[in-house]
Amino acid sequence: MACRCGDSSRAAPLSNENDDQAQPSLLVFSGGTAFNGVVEELKRVTTRVAHVLPVSDDGGSTAEIVSVLGGPAVGDIRSRCLRLSDESTCEALAVRRLLGHRLPHDAVLAKENGIKRLELLSLYEIVEGLHFLWKDVSQPYRETIRAFLVYFQNEFLGFCGIYSTTTFFADTPSSSQYFCFSNGSIGNFFFAGARIFFQSLDAAVFLFSRVSDIPAESLVLPVVSTNDRLTLGCELWDGTIIRGQNEISHPTNGLLEPINKESSTAALPSRIKRVFYMSSEGSNLLHEVFPVANPIVLEQLSKVDSIVYAMGSLFTSICPSLVLLGIGEIISSRSIPKVLLLNGSHDRETSGMSASDFVTAIANALDRTYGDPQKRLKKLPGEYVNSLLVPRGGQVPVDTECLAAQGIFHVVTVESILDPKLGVIFDPKSLVEALVNLIRERKYSRLR
Repeated sequence: MACRCGDSSRAAPLSNENDDQAQPSLLVFSGGTAFNGVVEELKRVTTRVAHVLPVSDDGGSTAEIVSVLGGPAVGDIRSRCLRLSDESTCEALAVRRLLGHRLPHDAVLAKENGIKRLELLSLYEIVEGLHFLWKDVSQPYRETIRAFLVYFQNEFLGFCGIYSTTTFFADTPSSSQYFCFSNGSIGNFFFAGARIFFQSLDAAVFLFSRVSDIPAESLVLPVVSTNDRLTLGCELWDGTIIRGQNEISHPTNGLLEPINKESSTAALPSRIKRVFYMSSEGSNLLHEVFPVANPIVLEQLSKVDSIVYAMGSLFTSICPSLVLLGIGEIISSRSIPKVLLLNGSHDRETSGMSASDFVTAIANALDRTYGDPQKRLKKLPGEYVNSLLVPRGGQVPVDTECLAAQGIFHVVTVESILDPKLGVIFDPKSLVEALVNLIRERKYSRLR
């Protein structure tokens, strides 16, 4: 089932080859953070975008939900849905604020006994409909959202063996023994409640899209349509195996704190060779599993005007969507723009890498080069990436000769912004203009 507003039974095709004036259609592989800053600018130009996101994140409040109630990670999907949500009315803005709200962040109070925890008090007010965030939310929306928040709460209470909401919200430590609500996302709680109720991730995305009033042409697609937990692993070149997306990308000290991927963390002992999926209890290569790609993702890959690999965490946000069977096969068969948005700086995953190294990593993921030999492809890098958009002044070296050897000759420099926390990032408006121009130029050149 496609997950979009307006049709619960199937996805509308994003591309129409006979309509040259139509909005360009894109499929974007991304995570839940870096590309978010571009989404709102992009939807001013086109809403015909399929956003493909991983469901293997195991950090933040997502980790708490997954560890207690199981299921796939929904944090990245929730984040993108919020960015795409309607803002045209007071009620739409109120719903967006509510589902984007996080509980108070106080790790001490969250774990301290004998004190009424601020985050639980805030959650109680929201679940009971008493919080100021419900202002401007009409009764139908209010009762729909509350129903799934209550369902999430009841599922959690049952897991904890607590059968009274009075006990749950009392001055006792019982609930915090099982779950840390600090900095918890109301949108994640709503999403989890819907997924468990329907026993379907697709249905939960559809409901969230309806409630958020996402444009009908915009699809938010989990790369794997599953109701089970997915665990990401990586193999380093020195043979080390690391389990868990958070441990690969930005390991923490065990406290539930807001993720800062740019914060100082210890370097990996070796470069990343590949990422793969592991069984829930696995710890080595013998526990590799092979989830099936969402069929709607495969369908949209065969229809869109352009494929985009967004900036962000290369190995933990982008590559998890590329290593699945069928993805590389379809991408390599399409004669359309296949655009890499190059990061403006390095992170723990990509330290020392050049632009051509990014391309190699993407090609290896799509080829499944270092996995099961029977599932391996042998395509050229240029069959997967044929254009690069580069932020001006970025720290990642653009080695044009190596890119040319890979079959990539179209490299465009885009205006950038120096963010005090993130470093060099694309200027969103300039990036969208460059991307749309590239797509239209390629499309018209094929028609001549």
